Amino acid sequence: MNDALPVPLDVRLMNMIATILFVCCALGLLVGGGWWFLRNPAFSIGRIVVHGDLSHINPVSLRANVAPQLMGNFYTLNLQQAREVFEGVPWIRKAWVRRDFPNGLAVEIQEHQARAFWGPEGSPTLVNNYGEVFEADADDNDESDLPRLIGPEGRSLEMLQMYDRLKRAVKPLGSSIDTLALNGRGGWRMTLDSGASIEMGSGSPIDVTGRVDRFVRTVSKVAAQQGRKVDSLESADLRQMDGYALRLRGVTTVSAETAAARARAAAARSARAAPTRMNAKTATTRTRGRNN
Repeated sequence: MNDALPVPLDVRLMNMIATILFVCCALGLLVGGGWWFLRNPAFSIGRIVVHGDLSHINPVSLRANVAPQLMGNFYTLNLQQAREVFEGVPWIRKAWVRRDFPNGLAVEIQEHQARAFWGPEGSPTLVNNYGEVFEADADDNDESDLPRLIGPEGRSLEMLQMYDRLKRAVKPLGSSIDTLALNGRGGWRMTLDSGASIEMGSGSPIDVTGRVDRFVRTVSKVAAQQGRKVDSLESADLRQMDGYALRLRGVTTVSAETAAARARAAAARSARAAPTRMNAKTATTRTRGRNN
């Protein structure tokens, strides 16, 4: 039996080089074909279909503004990045993006539902129904009657919940809340649309709304005792231990005798000040005469 002759070294080298060349060519064809496939205009995003209950967003404008920011085609587009692009548009809270074969995207949009303005007057931020703060153009008439919440950063949800409690509590007064403020010490204050300011103090939501409930139940009787109605309320302070203090338009707690005494004192001060003013005027006139 004859043994097979060993393959010469040069033959082995040629076979190895041929194999390497073949593999390189195959890889080049695959890469080139893949590049052509992925860059082919036929696979670019041809349509974007927007779904959702939209009141502040125009789908046509949304597609025109977002499409240039989407990187890649139907197959290479990063859906997570696309979602972030959509959620960067004002009034969009959440976006869900999926591929829609053969060359489209289907986008489900959830808008912010504005419940209140956030921050001082003129601030461009709002609070949605989840207590989240967001920035958007709120010049529409739909937002003109929203209340304003003013408080520390990170307390927007707590303030929205307190607003909902107080809104129900003050309803018997026939007024709505225009502004609700929370200071750094935990003290609450609200201003009604009538202009009345009410200091409610600090404490748990139950404590604060309890004070407001007591005030609302009795303020009409207190105002009637002074010959006034609830709409004459200017301010109230509910931080008293066993009651509250209030100010009504046209009502003063100063007695007639005290008021008369104050008037006489003011008249006496005016009378004493009059000669002084006259002497000063005469001295000025004389001085001018000497100068002449």
